[in-house]
Amino acid sequence: MIVRKEASGGVLLVGQTDHSQLVGQLAAHWGNAQFARPEPYESVARAAAFHDYGWLRYETVPNADAKTGAPLNFRDIPTTPDQLKSYQWCVDWMSGIDRYSGVIVSMHRTGLWRARYDTIAHPPQSTRKLLPEIDSYIAINEPKQEKEREALGADQLWTNYRMLQVWDLLGLYFCCQDPYDDFIEPVPVAYNGDRKSGVRMTMKPKDARTVAFDPFPFDKRGLEIQLAFKRMPKASFPDQEAFRRAYFQADTDLMRFKLV
Repeated sequence: MIVRKEASGGVLLVGQTDHSQLVGQLAAHWGNAQFARPEPYESVARAAAFHDYGWLRYETVPNADAKTGAPLNFRDIPTTPDQLKSYQWCVDWMSGIDRYSGVIVSMHRTGLWRARYDTIAHPPQSTRKLLPEIDSYIAINEPKQEKEREALGADQLWTNYRMLQVWDLLGLYFCCQDPYDDFIEPVPVAYNGDRKSGVRMTMKPKDARTVAFDPFPFDKRGLEIQLAFKRMPKASFPDQEAFRRAYFQADTDLMRFKLV
C-alpha cells in the first residue's frame, strides 16, 4: 500500500492493486510511430494490469505501525512467508490464465530483488542483502522463467519485461507523489533483442494533473488515465482495529491525469 501524507494531516492510500490497474492503462495505450506497441498485445497488457496482485491478500488486512499508529507504506512492510506465498499465488494464478503473462509477472517479481536485472539506468535501483526465504523464492522461480523464455521467445520476453519496468516506474511516479520533473532511461523503442537499447524519456508537469512526455510514447495525445485511492482524515490510529475500520469506511476517489 502506498501512503501519501497530506498537508491537512490526513493521508491518501493507494492499493498496490490500484497501482497495478494504472500500470495496465499505460501499457494498453503504449506505442506509436516511434515506440513499438506491446506484442503479443493482450498478454502484455494483462500482465501489466495484474502484475502487483500478489498484494491482494495484504489489502484485505492492511496494517498500521504498532508504535506510531500510521498506515504502513509498501516499502516498510516486511516480506513475510505469507507475503511470499501471495507473490507465488499471483504468478501461478496468472500463469494458469495466460502462460505468457505469467512469466512476465514472475520476472517482474524476482527482478525487483535483482535491481530490475540492470535494465534501468535511471531512476537508480538499489540492492540489499536478501532474506534466505527470498533467495529460496528466486531459486525456485528463475529456472522456471528461463524454461518459459526458451519456449516462448527470450528476446521478445526480455523486451516486454523491460517495458513493464518502465510502466511500473511510471505507475510509482503518479502514485507516490504529485508529478515532478524526472526521466526514465533507457526506454525500449523496438523489439531488437538488445537489452540495453532505448531512449531517455522525460516527464515534466504542466500542472498538478497534466504531464508532458518527451518523447511521447502513447497512442493518443492528451491521453487521460485514472488512479483509484482512499482518503483518510488522519495519519495515525490508536490500534489496528481503529485503522482498519477507518480504512474500510473511507470513500474511494479517483485522481485523473492527462498525458501530453
